Amino acid sequence: MSEKGDFFQGVPLKDRIASTTLLRTEPDRFWDGPVAYMPPLPKPPGLRQRRNRESTRALLPTEAESAGAEVPALPELGGKAKWHAMVIRWWESVWKSPMANEYLMADKESLFMLARLHQDFWTAKGRKDRQQAAAEIRQQGVRFGLSPIDRRRLQWEVEKGEQAADRTEKRRTRKEVTGKDPRDVLKVV
Repeated sequence: MSEKGDFFQGVPLKDRIASTTLLRTEPDRFWDGPVAYMPPLPKPPGLRQRRNRESTRALLPTEAESAGAEVPALPELGGKAKWHAMVIRWWESVWKSPMANEYLMADKESLFMLARLHQDFWTAKGRKDRQQAAAEIRQQGVRFGLSPIDRRRLQWEVEKGEQAADRTEKRRTRKEVTGKDPRDVLKVV
């Protein structure tokens, strides 16, 4: 390394810089070489200039609002086999979750398949079988927004309790205001 801190000794400047967003080339007041820094965080969706419509964006109801949802029955496994207690618990939690509002009847069959994978996971005889079932559950579960990262990717946001109350209050006040003439607020000066 030279006295000025040049890590790229003998390499042309154009080859030194992999990305202009991650590498600053102007000299620092303490160090003469390029300085790496983190790129800026993205703006919140409401402040972006380009507001492209996201096809999967949805505001889901609160957990309290979806807790009373109807849970479809699991199909019979056949023979003397019964569903594992953890699978039944998972099935109920999926259908009582806010994400269930986004599911169509066509999704029901895929959720049955996912329930069967959960059954395989909980009844697996060995560690390897359990790992294979867990890997498949992870891959299939992505389609239904069952984890926080999946909801983020699908742009599904669960409405917060206070947020939901504020929206309800705004709706109620909007209904009250519609009966009045908005010009009554104006006064002659």
